[in-house]
Amino acid sequence: MNILVTLNANYLGPLTTMLTSLFLNNPGEHFTIYLMHSSIDEGALERLGAYVGRHGSELQIIRVDEGEFEDAPVLMHYTKEMYYRLLAHRFLPPDVDRILYLDPDILVLNAVRPLYETDLDGYLYAACYHDKFSVKEINRIRLMPYDIDYYYNSGVLLMNLELQREQIKEDIIYQFVEKNRSRLVMPDQDILNALYSKKIKPLDETLYNYDARFYLYYKFKSNGQCDMDYVINRTVILHFCGKKKPWSRSYSGKFHALYKHYERLTQLGLQAAELPQAIIAPAEAPAASPRASTALD
Repeated sequence: MNILVTLNANYLGPLTTMLTSLFLNNPGEHFTIYLMHSSIDEGALERLGAYVGRHGSELQIIRVDEGEFEDAPVLMHYTKEMYYRLLAHRFLPPDVDRILYLDPDILVLNAVRPLYETDLDGYLYAACYHDKFSVKEINRIRLMPYDIDYYYNSGVLLMNLELQREQIKEDIIYQFVEKNRSRLVMPDQDILNALYSKKIKPLDETLYNYDARFYLYYKFKSNGQCDMDYVINRTVILHFCGKKKPWSRSYSGKFHALYKHYERLTQLGLQAAELPQAIIAPAEAPAASPRASTALD
């Protein structure tokens, strides 16, 4: 299975924890991890590759040259990296026709293959939207007059690369950014929804993009069915959306202990491999996500 991540060196720690959860909860699976970046130290990448290799998978590095996206419009607190996920089909090998993008602020709790094998015929992506009235309506109003039924979270994206190479055009994305600078809160996610929401296949958020902030909401909405046992035994992807992140000492969310468990397993794995955990899995990573998450994601 192909997994895509796009990040800078600040997120190698959370990425390694995410990968630990992926490997441990998908025994016997082989993953090719494609890491897109523009500035990570080669030594850190080698150590990460060794860690991935110890789990029977492989790391493929895609370095995006600093000259790429030179003419692409950027916003005040967002950089050119916001385009990496949207235009990944340009840089990935042409024989890769499907890939699962994952944010590093994620834990993979169960088998990912059912998600990976989702039928994408006619869709550019498969993704989840968070079915809360406040999230849906605020973003729908904010992105008017673009006709969106749902506002999808871009932290978990199953990508139909073959169709993307045919239909996604850089110029259209750039024009959208230029036209909508004042209204873009989360540029990559806003672009995805405004331009392509009709081409996104909706998935069950409690299975494939469970927002760790909404435990009580999910439990109430499901009449108690979506409880902790449900999350541990059925949820595939637990996503720590928003500004507060579980690797921060000040975090106090419902799933903090679970995250620290996988973080500890990661540290033990690095020690067993005699890899410097201070470089790959620092004790304290930045609080915000790689795309500066907000409460609207």
